Amino acid sequence: MATTAAAVAATSVVVLDRGNNTTCTINLHGATVVSWRVNNQEQLFVSKLASFDGKKAIRGGIPFVFPQFGAWSFGPQHGFARITRWHLDRAPERLHNGDVEAIFSLMDNEFTRSIWNYQFRITYRLILREKELHFHIGVYNPSKDLSFTFNMLLHTYLKVPDVRRCQITGLQGCHFIDKTREGALYQEGREVVTVNEWTDRIYQHTPQEHVITNVVSGRKMRLHKYNFPDTVIWNPWIDRSREMSDFGDDEFPNMLCVEAGNVSAPVILLPGTAFEASQILQVAKCPYYKPTKDRLVNINYNTVGESYHSTSHTTGSFIDVVSEVQRRQMPFD
Repeated sequence: MATTAAAVAATSVVVLDRGNNTTCTINLHGATVVSWRVNNQEQLFVSKLASFDGKKAIRGGIPFVFPQFGAWSFGPQHGFARITRWHLDRAPERLHNGDVEAIFSLMDNEFTRSIWNYQFRITYRLILREKELHFHIGVYNPSKDLSFTFNMLLHTYLKVPDVRRCQITGLQGCHFIDKTREGALYQEGREVVTVNEWTDRIYQHTPQEHVITNVVSGRKMRLHKYNFPDTVIWNPWIDRSREMSDFGDDEFPNMLCVEAGNVSAPVILLPGTAFEASQILQVAKCPYYKPTKDRLVNINYNTVGESYHSTSHTTGSFIDVVSEVQRRQMPFD
């Protein structure tokens, strides 16, 4: 853990190693998490045909989508963050409790301004715990005059033995945009959502937690999110798989995208203000834990002390406190 940020940044890959064969690997191209192993079991799907040429987005892992979700008239699909080299602000460092963290950042540069002419700074903090991976994001607008709007999403590809056996909780009653049916709006009636065909849905105003069953080794993956009101569910199935040069025709049964983000409505960021969001992935072997509303679902600014206003706080301290509140309310095996 003594490696300096400058030395690590000279390469393209950053590795967080907690010991006990629990690691997280981040490619600086897009700050894409390309591997997360818990007790030597890989939790994320990366296509065998994924490109690592430093130009194209990496097909799999957890790409960082910003400032656009989907097709974009100004530039590449899903924006430029996932195809831009990020900076390593803090090399992997072991914390007092044994967890390991690293911090990455992306600022506007000549390339981004040629597409999207705004100043911005993103701070991306990852923390590797024994059976969890934490993502803390701050987006800051340093301009004195200009506001900007953006979408943001963590495009998480989960590795699964058979996507048809997976179930996703927390979507019943939510409205969703079905991109496989020309963007028609529907309401989800199922208690658990399953995937048995080409699926591309934006679920709106989703709860803070989803549990995905039958992931690696038949376990459950718990996804907890803060300030990400939307959840995208995606699997290309066989026909769309054949249309992607960086995705194997036979790979669709072994992946499921469950993506937390702000996509159905853009975030508006005023000059001098910051936006924060977080996600926690937890490998669970215990029975599904359903929090009571007053314990977890209603986490808000007052839960962590004084009312928070993005105009007067830096991104780091508030995210740290929210993460600790979330962690204390999560069950551990």
